[in-house]
Amino acid sequence: MKKILVLALLTGGIMAGLCTPASAQVIPNVRGLKPFTAQTNYMSIPGYLRWQYFVENKAWISRAEAEALVRSQATTGT
Repeated sequence: MKKILVLALLTGGIMAGLCTPASAQVIPNVRGLKPFTAQTNYMSIPGYLRWQYFVENKAWISRAEAEALVRSQATTGT
């Protein structure tokens, strides 16, 4: 009985440690940047946004997602 209780407490502690809230993902602002310049590390704007997103969030987004975000930033001003 004591072993079962210890196992249950350990399992609960491990699960509680795994259930952390997700951090907000930051979308890099690329408004006003010129493509293929030192400012964008000589990349296209969507390419630079993908790379910067990876640096900040440790996850890659697709080229299509990056292009949509660039269009969104150009039209909404965010």
